[in-house]
Amino acid sequence: MSMLMRPRVRLRRQLTRARGDEGSAVVEFALVTPLLLVLLLGVLQIALAMHVRATLTAAAAEGARVAALSGSSLSHGEQRTRDVLTDSLAGGGVAGVSASRERLEGVTVVEVTVTASLPLIGLLGPTSLQVTGHAVQEGV
Repeated sequence: MSMLMRPRVRLRRQLTRARGDEGSAVVEFALVTPLLLVLLLGVLQIALAMHVRATLTAAAAEGARVAALSGSSLSHGEQRTRDVLTDSLAGGGVAGVSASRERLEGVTVVEVTVTASLPLIGLLGPTSLQVTGHAVQEGV
């Protein structure tokens, strides 16, 4: 009979240990969830900032190409940049667009500069961004 009792004693000990772990999953979830949430928000912030930067850079380059066309003016390039940004996510945060011509190593280059504010999820990070686009001026 003592041989039959031993498996029951082992089973009771295992059940007692299992009962001691009750509720630990809830506590672990409560401890890990805020950390994962902060990490997720950080990744979203970086992704949003990179998207806005890429959109601003593409619009500045497009405006520089338009301004660099033969017979075009700097105001055409500025307007094209504003038009591209109006249709995009970054259009609402644009603070200014400016275009200028520069001479670099004997070549005339059109430079379009866009200044915009970055949408922030948290309070960390830069609040404004300035990007430039360049294009070589076509011959007249």
